[in-house]
Amino acid sequence: MILYYLKTAVRSLVRNRIYTMINMAGMAVGIAVCMMIFIIIQFQTGFDTFHAKKDRVYRVLTEYHHADATNISYGKDVPFPIPEGLKTAFPQIEQVAPVFASQQDQLLIPDNNGNTEKIFKEQRGVFFTAPSFFNLFDFPLLAGSYASLKDPNNVLLTKEIAQKYFGDWRTAMGKTIKLQAGGYTFEHGTEVLKVSGILATIPANTDFQLKLVVAYGTGFTGSLMAQSQDWDETTTDFGCYILLPPTVSVNNFNQQLSAFARKLGSAGNKNSYIIQPISAVHYDAQTGNYSNKTISRDLINVLWLIAAFILLIACVNFINLSTAQAVTRAKEVGVRKVLGSNKTQLQVRFLVETFLIVTGAVLLATVITGIALPAVNQLLELSLSFSILNNPAIILFLLAVTIVVTAFAGFYPSIVLSRFNPVNALKSKLTVNTTKGLSLRRGLVVFQFIVAQALIIGTLIIVKQMDYFMNQPLGFDKNAIITVPFRTDSLRISRLDYLRKQLLLVNGVQAVSYSSNTPVEDINDMWSPFKFDHALKETDFKAILKFADPEYVPAFKLPLIAGRNLQPSPFTKEFLVNESLAKSLGFKNPSAILNKEISIWGDRIKCPVVGVLKDFNNRSFRHELAPLLITTNNTMYSEAAIKLGTTNISSTLQAVKEIWAQTFPDFVYEYRFLDDKIDSFYKQEEQLAQLYKIFAAIAIFLSCLGLYGLASFMAAQRTKEVGIRKVLGATTGNIVYLFSKEFVLLIAIAFAIATPIAWYYMHQWLQDYVYRTHIGWWLFAAGGLVAIIIALATISFQAIKAALANPIKSLRTE
Repeated sequence: MILYYLKTAVRSLVRNRIYTMINMAGMAVGIAVCMMIFIIIQFQTGFDTFHAKKDRVYRVLTEYHHADATNISYGKDVPFPIPEGLKTAFPQIEQVAPVFASQQDQLLIPDNNGNTEKIFKEQRGVFFTAPSFFNLFDFPLLAGSYASLKDPNNVLLTKEIAQKYFGDWRTAMGKTIKLQAGGYTFEHGTEVLKVSGILATIPANTDFQLKLVVAYGTGFTGSLMAQSQDWDETTTDFGCYILLPPTVSVNNFNQQLSAFARKLGSAGNKNSYIIQPISAVHYDAQTGNYSNKTISRDLINVLWLIAAFILLIACVNFINLSTAQAVTRAKEVGVRKVLGSNKTQLQVRFLVETFLIVTGAVLLATVITGIALPAVNQLLELSLSFSILNNPAIILFLLAVTIVVTAFAGFYPSIVLSRFNPVNALKSKLTVNTTKGLSLRRGLVVFQFIVAQALIIGTLIIVKQMDYFMNQPLGFDKNAIITVPFRTDSLRISRLDYLRKQLLLVNGVQAVSYSSNTPVEDINDMWSPFKFDHALKETDFKAILKFADPEYVPAFKLPLIAGRNLQPSPFTKEFLVNESLAKSLGFKNPSAILNKEISIWGDRIKCPVVGVLKDFNNRSFRHELAPLLITTNNTMYSEAAIKLGTTNISSTLQAVKEIWAQTFPDFVYEYRFLDDKIDSFYKQEEQLAQLYKIFAAIAIFLSCLGLYGLASFMAAQRTKEVGIRKVLGATTGNIVYLFSKEFVLLIAIAFAIATPIAWYYMHQWLQDYVYRTHIGWWLFAAGGLVAIIIALATISFQAIKAALANPIKSLRTE
């Protein structure tokens, strides 16, 4: 019996091959989108889940208490003394692992004579930690031992980095690497490291993208960090992870941490501490992580919702197209009933047809996914893989989709087709209640366009917000400025003036400034507490601290509204502040803060305020303006900002590269336009906008298939009506209008429902940004107009075909 059903179903599908191909294509696209979303979510929710002790691993967060008692924020950066402090205060902790993630590191590979043979630059991936780190996290070794990290100046390399540096990872053991770390290196110079182990390939779905793991205690981690007793200072990318025993309650431990912080508070510390499970790190966009890649759980839920809706749209298409075939298959149903087939047998037969179409769609969807996944990887900058045999979850997902879609999409058409009266079916007079059936189809089309229009409107709002980010004035000049990172040491400091003079001789170089970072940063700012005007206690807020030379202000065209610019000095002698800092201290007149003293770093630096800068956006548009301190200190400079002319930029860049190479021959030259850096702050929003564009296009495509099905059904149902109207003098335009007006009404209903839904969710999304665009009425009007135009273009084929049909054939009875 099953074989019979399969044979007849295949024959029917082959006979109606165009219908089959359209249905299968629409279903395949919907399933492919769902599959890719499933792969993305599986990847994102799998971060750091492969560690055996993941349920007991926590990271320590600093809990910042601000002047407003209700205003509490959290940071992944902790004070230097906290690892040892936790070991002493909480002996029940099984393991404590300090972690410092360095940036902008330069690696020199010496030859047999000790001369530099190769130079490499690693933006990220150099971690300083202790052997205890590998008691928390599972990163297998191919050679060597974790215990080697007990001794300073040992380093573990990943297999890929070892091959990159030495050609073959097997020969890397025992070799020497010279490290010029990106930060805190002026006092320590170049560290000579011995390769004591090789790590296996680091999984893509971990927030620890290790490249080199240096023994904690090497260089500045053995002196500056280990000796520091400042519990109030935190440093960017210095964190701490712990392993708790199974019997310890997280809530109870957090209470103990609070008591521990209060005890430290008696010595002046104002912060508290809290632990966060490793399973929550990848979803914490506010606090961040070492990979700088997070995803919110809300976004994951939205992706699931979009996947479900697109699959529903595909199922709706199947229902509409299948019931549109009811007229053409009426005689077939009548003959089968006359020959003895009952309603159940017909329903099973049509369900088998649906199953075959869905199965074919699933196979086609796997091909589409395999082809499209590399483009998705490039768009989202992920390392997604599609291997059905190695991923049982995908097999289960596809089986579930096949069963659910077959049942959902095939149930209603099988009921409709199996209920035909055989006598009327053979006379081409259907007894199905067309009014009721048509109402259901109308509802399905309305549902499709609700989803499609909501996605279109959402996409327009996201794109408008992105345009707002890109075109909103920042308050300083960012055009044609490149930044070149460098490492500060005594030799390079002595060459900075020479480098500036040589660069300014280049035709096309307008200004050169050295600083710790650019006027606007997203995550790399240094925050510092400070005392004001000889106060005994620090202020209730911190300020961003930037080190820059006097050319910083004119190079970026930062407007002074009071006082003067900094004077040249290799040391810290005076401060510039911004309006926000002056206002936060209670000064309505910016001039009133001039010559007041500001003290930082435990009174080690005390300098007067000599100028006030007009506020500019010193952080991304997700955040409000922050109080700002700018001062000189050439030991803290880590990048050069070079202002270029707008003509012959390529030749100017080449000249800059040559001068840089002559001045710093042992340094990897890399530059980046400031425009590109600022654009990168909003990469996630840009990726989201691209995803929404793709989803909206797919939703529209599938909805148009549904419209095509409904138009086909209506054309078949109203064949004689069209014939009569043409005999009575109706024109082609009248017939097209007759068909179109009903669809325009359906889309208008969908628009009325989609508009408030889209407004609510996009309004909630915009609340995450301090600076946000206005949701204008024209965005909704544009979304509705796009949907109407696309819908009219879709139905025009069936409408014109019906209008041009010969009325004699339309009115002929059999």
